[in-house]
Amino acid sequence: MPPGGHRLPPLPYAYNALEPYISETQLRIHHDRHHAAYVEGLNTAELALVDERARMDFSLVRYWERELAFNGSGHILHSIYWTNMSPSGGGEPTGLVRDHIIAHFGSVQAFREQFSRAALDVEGSGWGVLVWQPQWGRLEILTAWRHEDLTQWGTIPVLVLDVWEHAYYLDYQNRRADYIRAWWNVVNWPDVERRLRLAMGAQVPMQCHGAPGHGPMPSAPIPGGPLPGGSGPAEPAPGPGIPGLA
Repeated sequence: MPPGGHRLPPLPYAYNALEPYISETQLRIHHDRHHAAYVEGLNTAELALVDERARMDFSLVRYWERELAFNGSGHILHSIYWTNMSPSGGGEPTGLVRDHIIAHFGSVQAFREQFSRAALDVEGSGWGVLVWQPQWGRLEILTAWRHEDLTQWGTIPVLVLDVWEHAYYLDYQNRRADYIRAWWNVVNWPDVERRLRLAMGAQVPMQCHGAPGHGPMPSAPIPGGPLPGGSGPAEPAPGPGIPGLA
């Protein structure tokens, strides 16, 4: 991808395909205006840095590096967000995603409640994010303020939830909890599965090559049997609901 060459990806479904959970008007404005603005901002920042390098004048580098981080992260997260949803979504995770969720979070219910509460409690604008952490060899739930702050290095997002007000205000006003609850009905678990399988091949070494114990962090063991082809262990009984999300 050459600097300044980013383009707004088309939605993988019609603008009204996620109704009644996300309206056509909400989706159209979110994709065509907000995501498009991040793509434009990213291209502008990249080209500005190309120009600074050509002139060897880095007097504005702090500003443009911030724009690069903000808009680039916004473009990446929104691109994942669209494919993480589907008109035929919802239901429960299966396969490798389910196995790793149960192995780390204890149950799908516990995962959903932690993810939902994390997203609900984001201060101001940001994201709830399920990531694969290559260093630990397991899934983790993180949040991001804006698009790029207060999160963890080296992780790979596999499931993201936009909780900026521009993602839900037309449909839910200030009722973020209602939006989060509705969003689970459109989660595209096959896309999450695809992203997890790709992410699990990544390595982020934390030691020098050749150091004792050097090598990729093994994936977390899955209780009840190996991951490939397995359905995973039985889940514990669901715990109490989260206030505002029950």
